[in-house]
Amino acid sequence: MTNPTGASRPHTPDRTWWKAPLIASVPGLPLLALEYGVLRSHAGMGQYGGGVHTALALFTLAWALPHRRSLRTLRVVAAGAALVVTVLPVALVVMVSA
Repeated sequence: MTNPTGASRPHTPDRTWWKAPLIASVPGLPLLALEYGVLRSHAGMGQYGGGVHTALALFTLAWALPHRRSLRTLRVVAAGAALVVTVLPVALVVMVSA
């Protein structure tokens, strides 16, 4: 964006950039580590390895994005998607075993 004199304005920093990744990471990362350990103990990642790697990449994206207000939505979506990808396999196992 530019101001009336034609000079570009610096990007507005987001003071609460860390909230969405933290809220998703607190339950998600321990669960992701548990899933990884279970999958590795059963002779390799197999077809479920993609879900673990996708969730890890989304958590990394949520934390690594620049701290600007314009990227807040993308940060929240990445953190939420990472949490969903992490929790979904566990939720399905619990529902099937109940």
